[in-house]
Amino acid sequence: RALKTYSKPAKVKFFYKEIENKRKDSEKATAINQQWSGDITYLKVGARWHYLAVVIDLYSRRVIGWAFGKNKTTELTLKALRLAIKKRQPTESVLFHTDRGAEYRAHVVQKYLASKNIKASMNRPGCCTDNAEVESFFHSLKADLIRGNKFESSGKLLSKLKVYLNYFYNRQRLHSSLGYKSPAEFESAVN
Repeated sequence: RALKTYSKPAKVKFFYKEIENKRKDSEKATAINQQWSGDITYLKVGARWHYLAVVIDLYSRRVIGWAFGKNKTTELTLKALRLAIKKRQPTESVLFHTDRGAEYRAHVVQKYLASKNIKASMNRPGCCTDNAEVESFFHSLKADLIRGNKFESSGKLLSKLKVYLNYFYNRQRLHSSLGYKSPAEFESAVN
């Protein structure tokens, strides 16, 4: 009797099946710390790729946690999450939506989210638009900071990222979805 074999996509589908997209049926966030979203992007340093993990509050589009490193790992995503939690100190449950990356699905990340009363949510397979706000952020970051520039050391890129993420994007960059206010200004206006 022949053994039943499974293709790679079937295994991946099985691995992710327990994380549903809870965001698609949720109301839009009406205050900070209701819905966060995260993702990782690739950034070139010399001839080598480096990685930036971010956590964004979907209410104000503010970057509330980020981590930059040479490796795309669960530790990188956890570092960004820990910073977001330290900065925001949510008192109620938060929905945390991501793409279907292994760095977010890993058991250590899921266990950490559960320990902090954070509900995991993931994109539907093949639907990158489920995480559109973070994809839009990465587009802005690359248009504003990366495109046309070469970074020969990770230290130089990290220095630029600190200014962009902590100052320019959160405090100065205007968003049409926020009534042409910066994320910080939008949060201040309603508090």
